[in-house]
Amino acid sequence: MLEGLGHLSASRYVSPYSVALVHAGLGDRDQAMAWLEKAYAERSDYMPYLGVEPMLDGLRSDSRFAALVGKVGLPGR
Repeated sequence: MLEGLGHLSASRYVSPYSVALVHAGLGDRDQAMAWLEKAYAERSDYMPYLGVEPMLDGLRSDSRFAALVGKVGLPGR
């Protein structure tokens, strides 16, 4: 999946949020958080879904995730 997104990004825009979801699904918290920070920096349209996206459930206990949710302006869970 990551390789496919990498190839796709050569010819069109791929949201860092999408890449973060794949990393989160693989259990790679550090990469997921790095890509979510990129999505935040790009003001991704998907950032409001941080609070409800089930693919991100594995990150909810991470203090970096809580901080990002706060930066986005979403209520904490």
